[in-house]
Amino acid sequence: MKPSPCTLLAAYLWALVCFLVLDAVWLSVMGPRLYQPALGPLMAPGVDWAAAALFYALYGVGLVVFAIAPALEAGAPAVALRRGALFGLVAYATYDLTNQATLRDWPWAVTAADLAWGTIVSGVSTWVTARITSRPARRRNAQ
Repeated sequence: MKPSPCTLLAAYLWALVCFLVLDAVWLSVMGPRLYQPALGPLMAPGVDWAAAALFYALYGVGLVVFAIAPALEAGAPAVALRRGALFGLVAYATYDLTNQATLRDWPWAVTAADLAWGTIVSGVSTWVTARITSRPARRRNAQ
């Protein structure tokens, strides 16, 4: 069944919350352990919050369109897990492999870690979101 606009909006907001929480933990743990040692001279002194907000807003749309909405239509959160993981892999590969191909001394360790992280965080975020946002529909169908 096709999800309603309200369900899709709720899915978008849940996906953002899930993704942001998980990504904040990742960046706070891996920033000093991986990114700072590997990319220190390339890193900006501070976060460009406008660019970060734009990334998260657009990425959330991608999670909903390419993974969560199809899972809600299928009534199967596992669809979100698989499609979200693939979306994350492709999106993170676009960034990291472009950097790998064009920047001098871009570390393969960063690329590998980012590809794994993008796959995991996107798959988990979309699966959790599909589980949460499909509950009201399951309750309505059971009545």
